[in-house]
Amino acid sequence: MSTGEVVYLPHWRPGGSVVGAHRGRDAGGLGTFRDQVPFLRLPDARRIDIRATLRDPFEGTYVRRFETRTAIEVWALVDLSASMRFRGEADRMALVADLCTGLATSATRIGDAFGLIGCDDAIREDVFLPATRRQGIAMEHAARIGDMHCRGASARGLAEVPRRLAGRPKLVLVISDFRWPEALIEQVFSGLALHDVVPVLLADASEDEALPSFGLMEFDDLEGGGRRTVFMRPSLRRRWHARERERLDTLRRIASTYGRSPFRLEARFDAEMLSRHLMTT
Repeated sequence: MSTGEVVYLPHWRPGGSVVGAHRGRDAGGLGTFRDQVPFLRLPDARRIDIRATLRDPFEGTYVRRFETRTAIEVWALVDLSASMRFRGEADRMALVADLCTGLATSATRIGDAFGLIGCDDAIREDVFLPATRRQGIAMEHAARIGDMHCRGASARGLAEVPRRLAGRPKLVLVISDFRWPEALIEQVFSGLALHDVVPVLLADASEDEALPSFGLMEFDDLEGGGRRTVFMRPSLRRRWHARERERLDTLRRIASTYGRSPFRLEARFDAEMLSRHLMTT
């Protein structure tokens, strides 16, 4: 697999008439051999199976049926709230841009369509790309996501996205740090339940693991809470870690109910690790 290329396997058999790389639920005259059926079920004289026809004691005529290969849509839903401005070991939005570029390149290369929606308090129309199979346009919009301003006080716009994704099931990656209220997580994932949903959790070791046991620390609430100075001590550090574990457990529980388990993205984008997650979960 080339650098930055993402391999994925949808959890459903797609339908539709657009030829692609995925095993479809429909059968027809072209594709991978599936089975033999009576001629009346698939009246295509070009596909008559002579051997099966001659073996039938009732003198029925059989044709070969093939499994179609079908294209799907791959969507990246990106949280653009202010907390996504965080920079620790890596620039969070640079990671998002690398991920989206890898998805856009990989999807369009095999005939799938790539779409992009950015949200903060509402859907950002300046960060909306309808699903396209044109690789140049898809890659351009995906790369540009790294330069977007993250200024919203919340990611509530993601709750409006399901109406934009009506129709056939799609592969949907929700990309965020998921520092949301539990009610919003539930609302977003339940609204996307029709689709194959993959949460991508943006994380950074400096947010949690690097906390000292003792000392004064200054925290900056990127979503409007201002700066606070806190005296870190072992008991507060333990509570901090407990809250983080509880937050991540909540995300895993809700995500697994409506889709797949979260993929953790930190430090750098590794297309091979994401591919393994998408192929095995």
